[in-house]
Amino acid sequence: MNVVDTSGWLEYFEGGRNARKFSTPIKETEELVVPTICIYEISKVILRESDENHLLQALAAIQKGQIVALTPSIAAAAAKVSLKHKLPMVDSIIYTTAKFCNATVWTQDVDFEGLPNVNYIPKH
Repeated sequence: MNVVDTSGWLEYFEGGRNARKFSTPIKETEELVVPTICIYEISKVILRESDENHLLQALAAIQKGQIVALTPSIAAAAAKVSLKHKLPMVDSIIYTTAKFCNATVWTQDVDFEGLPNVNYIPKH
């Protein structure tokens, strides 16, 4: 199972230098887990930088994965993860969702670097 965090999705949608590295987990939809918090973050960035049409296209791609809502169990566990690893709220929710789903996090967000079960791809 794979979780692509917001930075990976945006890199993929923008066709950035690391887009191909994120295309594998994104296209393997049967193995793709999407935390709802990623949908929020992706939507916010796309609406700020583009338009509703681009958002609808992005949402169509995102929703091919298994959407996992923020449950009370994930929220409570994410608070512990945040304190333990000094992660921001959103990152701790993404990481904890991945842990609950036995998934690897794919990211280019340096906050995840060095954490177990993370495929960190540095930005160029």
